[in-house]
Amino acid sequence: MSAAEEPRQPTVVVTTAGAPQTPGTIQHLQRQGYRVVATDIDPAAPGLYLADRCYLVPPGSSEAYLPEIRGICLKEGACAVVPLVDEELVAVSRLTDDGIAVLLPRPGFVATCLDKYTLMHRLGDAGLPVPRTRRAAEWTGPPGRPIIVKPRSGRGSRGVVRLDSAEDLGALLAESDRPADELIAQEAVGGTEYTVSVVVWRDGSVQAVVPKEVVLKVGVTKYAVTRRHARIDEVCRAVQQELRADGPFNVQLALDSGGEPRIFEINPRFSSTAPLTLAAGVDEVGGLLGQATRGGPRLSDDWREGVVMVRRWSDDFVDEARFAGAGLTPAPSAAAEPAVGAVGT
Repeated sequence: MSAAEEPRQPTVVVTTAGAPQTPGTIQHLQRQGYRVVATDIDPAAPGLYLADRCYLVPPGSSEAYLPEIRGICLKEGACAVVPLVDEELVAVSRLTDDGIAVLLPRPGFVATCLDKYTLMHRLGDAGLPVPRTRRAAEWTGPPGRPIIVKPRSGRGSRGVVRLDSAEDLGALLAESDRPADELIAQEAVGGTEYTVSVVVWRDGSVQAVVPKEVVLKVGVTKYAVTRRHARIDEVCRAVQQELRADGPFNVQLALDSGGEPRIFEINPRFSSTAPLTLAAGVDEVGGLLGQATRGGPRLSDDWREGVVMVRRWSDDFVDEARFAGAGLTPAPSAAAEPAVGAVGT
């Protein structure tokens, strides 16, 4: 076979190159034989410089994002996209119209999960365990009990406030720069928190459920350990049965005083803890990508309990020519620059 006849590496676009898990995801997919194109809004995103090709893109919430990411996919001949940030999900899902595999749940599930108020009521109506949830301005829970107030849409811990008592809610709403109807209130569930990878694809069959006990969370999960938990497994499979994600999703829940898991959020995408899922024995990103693009085999629910993720800074090294070939200067954006004297986290 001549060089011209050699099969080209399949190209995958991975978004959010600055997320904690993305550099490792890029390198993992490259080891599996994919050519990886990375995107981000910030030239300081480290994953940009580890990918085979990279691009800066507008924010996922802007009207300019979809035409830009579509143009990148078509220019690079991408067979699939792995989106990793909520703001991009609705726009990126439309790339399926171009024959590109998008590793997301079905659009209806994505839309439901991105509206936390709607999600809680859909889950509750299906008989799944959730904390009591109301619009913040309509909260009438018992006094003296802690509640969680958070934006109706958003990701991570942005805008999330824990109040020791509902009596403090009025003051919070008065001081908030968000309209009251954009905030929801939930009863606080005080038990152990879990983040759970649910691996499923278009046939709707759950291939694996991997619960991870959260040891430390600062915006994203920093330390976590894989734990088998029969009831968590049951509840997460019921989410797929009732809401039909038919794509990868991540369930965030906490155990109540009786040990019952209560779902307080679902991310309709791969979690930032996907590297821990991989380390435990379930390659949810690479496995589903192979199924979506190569007719690859199903994944097994056989994984190791007691694997701990210790999230840290990691140094990677590339040739200067490759670094310069990105055509970017990794100066941090103004929003990313720490205040003078600030301690890094």
